[in-house]
Amino acid sequence: MVTAPDHESEVQSWFLELALLAPSANIPAMDCRAKIIPIESLAEWRQKVRASNKKLVVTNGCFDLLHAGHITYLEAARNMGDALLVGVTGDSSVRQLKGAGRPLTIETDRALVLAALESVNAACIFAELTAIRFLTLAQPDIYVKGGDNTLATINQEERQLVEKMGGKVVIAPGVPGKSTTALVDKILKL
Repeated sequence: MVTAPDHESEVQSWFLELALLAPSANIPAMDCRAKIIPIESLAEWRQKVRASNKKLVVTNGCFDLLHAGHITYLEAARNMGDALLVGVTGDSSVRQLKGAGRPLTIETDRALVLAALESVNAACIFAELTAIRFLTLAQPDIYVKGGDNTLATINQEERQLVEKMGGKVVIAPGVPGKSTTALVDKILKL
């Protein structure tokens, strides 16, 4: 029998023990960490997706404090193709984009939370301020950006790259009132 840990230092081994007890003949084991693709392995991963004749949908962003708007957006993106790859903006770039105090959650944690979602087939952290290198390696069939953008306001270098590679750029509608910035503002007012 597994009992809850008494000390924080025991938490990780407790979860591991639970994980080892969970597998059964009817339920496949899960390892969302395997869905996190290092940027150095992304081109090889993409070749495997292409070889399986799957249409790859790609998106990217900070995904700091995952919320219902993110989930809705990611599900909509995934439903546009056969597989969804999410680029996770690295910590340094998030600070440049969002300002001091951000991200609230470190890049590896943000990638892990995304990888745990059923709609996400893979996540990849990239360090650069723009997604050019990430997109070059990912070679999306469809590149999805959130509804707070338009084709005219997204990064035009990213748009031109995707279109030059034969991909399509799609703007997915957002969920009104759902944003990490709004959540942070609400928390700060408490």
